[in-house]
Parts: sequence; C-alpha cells; structure tokens
Amino acid sequence: MSLTEDWQLPPELRPRQSGLQFDLETAYRSVVQLHTEASEDGYTASILGTERLGSGVMIRSAERKLILTIGYLIMEAESIWLTDCDGSVVEAYPLAFDQVSGLGLVQPLGTLDVPALERGSASTLTIGDRVLVIGHGGARHSLEAHLIARREFAGYWEYLLDEALFTAPPHPQWGGTALVTPDGLLVGVGSLFVQESLARESFDANMFVPVDLLEPVLQDMIELGQPRRTPRPWLGIYTAEQSDQVVVAGLTRGGPAHRAGLRLGDVILEVAGQSVRSLPQFLRGIWSAGAAGAEVPLTLGRGRESVRLLVHSASRDDFLKKPMRH
Repeated sequence: MSLTEDWQLPPELRPRQSGLQFDLETAYRSVVQLHTEASEDGYTASILGTERLGSGVMIRSAERKLILTIGYLIMEAESIWLTDCDGSVVEAYPLAFDQVSGLGLVQPLGTLDVPALERGSASTLTIGDRVLVIGHGGARHSLEAHLIARREFAGYWEYLLDEALFTAPPHPQWGGTALVTPDGLLVGVGSLFVQESLARESFDANMFVPVDLLEPVLQDMIELGQPRRTPRPWLGIYTAEQSDQVVVAGLTRGGPAHRAGLRLGDVILEVAGQSVRSLPQFLRGIWSAGAAGAEVPLTLGRGRESVRLLVHSASRDDFLKKPMRH
C-alpha cells in the first residue's frame, strides 16, 4: 500500500448522508490513520514490509478507548503513530493481536479527540445490503458499497475464517477500514483486496473480518495481549490451491515445515491420513492434531514420488518479535 495520501475516490462513489441514521462527519472522525514501522529482522518483514500504512477505528470498552484495526498492520511493530482527521498525531502501542481472527488493538499513548463508534453485529446484514467503507481522511477516502457475499475464507498463510464479509466496489486502501451499517454501527474491519466470482462474473471486492469475533476475546486481549486460548499448531507454510490440490508455495525459514524437509512445489495429499483437496481441509487437518507442538503427519506428492514427513508444529506467536512494554 502506498504511503501517500495524494489520492481520492471519485465523488460518485463517496457516501451520501441521505438515508443514514447517523451523522457521517462524526463517523469520519472515528477513523484514524496508522503508520507503523516494523522490525527489519522480524519474520513478517519480508512479506508485509517494515513500513505499513492503514486505518483504525476508535472503539470503547468500559471506560477505555482503543483503536481496532487489522492485525497485520501492527505485527512486530517497533513504533506506531496515529493521525486523526484534524492532523493531530500521537504515538501508540500495539496492545494485542488475535491470531485466529486477525484483529488487532492499539492503545493511544496520548490524547486524541476522536469519538468512538458503537459496535454492532455482522449477523444483521443480508446480501445486497448497503454498507459504508470508511477510511482515514473523511469522504474522499470513504465509499458506498454493498455486501455481495458472506462465506468461508482461507488464507495461504495458515488463516481461516468460518464466515467473512465481502463488499463491492472495493476500497483501494482497505487495511483497517471500518465497515459501517446505515444506522452507524461498526460491523467489520477491512482485511484484503480480493477477486470474487458471482454468476460466472469476476470482479474486485474487499474482505472484512466481522467485528463479532472481537466480542468474546476483547477483555482477554486488553488484559493479556491475546485471547486466552490454546495456540493452534503452526507449520510455517504458505500454500496455493491449484485444480483441487494444495501446493507448497513458500516456507518460513527455520519454521517447522522447513525443518521437516518440505519443499516448494510439494503437493499436500494427506494430513494425518485424511485426503486433502482444499486449503480449508488442509488447515482443519493441521489443527485437529491438537495444540501447538503436536506432531502433524503429512503425505506429499513430490514429482512422481509419494513422501511421508512428520512435522513438529509450533506456535506462530513464538516466531514474532514482541513489542516493548509501555
């Protein structure tokens, strides 16, 4: 994503106050810019870069005001700066990251005159509903959209949502944007730019993480920096789906799969004796092995050979550089 703001959405795509049950200008003020500088020797640096720019939305938990964003913006962050609509800048701290949902929380370390958005539930949305995608920068960085799908989403980096939200038209700087209903409730956080296919037509869209996934773990994230759950087994593998096959597309150097001897181009045929034909099937097979540290037996297609390997899994969190406590 570009680290400049020299862009704007066409006026015809921007939100309209008509038909909304809240004040748009107030909602715009709830969304701030995040500018992150991440560790150069962190394991995410080669994938996400060391300088990251996105949005975050102010939320309230009891008497505490926090910034909710997408977690990849703050992973292994060494510094975070928040900018509000008036141009005021304060330093911030990466408070928490949830590996399962992909959501992140940021604690401002100074005073921001930013209103909090009330959270709703993505369960209230139906396909075709009008939604607003709000990025930092007010109307010129926000747009009118519609919910076009809600379905399972699997990411090549060992990530799976049982139900994600998909909207179109897409926002060009989607990371951490706020998905807001016509009654002014926050229901999702921007994660990805994707291509969707409906009725044999392909078009661009955004994927959002439902804010519902935050509610059960919010207090744990505030108190512990992560949800109070047993870490899943992680292999450090990047995969691609090709013609009903899951193929190894990348490996984390020194990660469990790399140490076990997996190679680029290997086709994953089985996990613990169960056939694999899709990425969700592969991921659920890994996680069914138990907690992080469990041994995961894989059967691979390597050229004309069938290879069996035992991968000693790890917790992904153990490979991330941790922020300095404030």
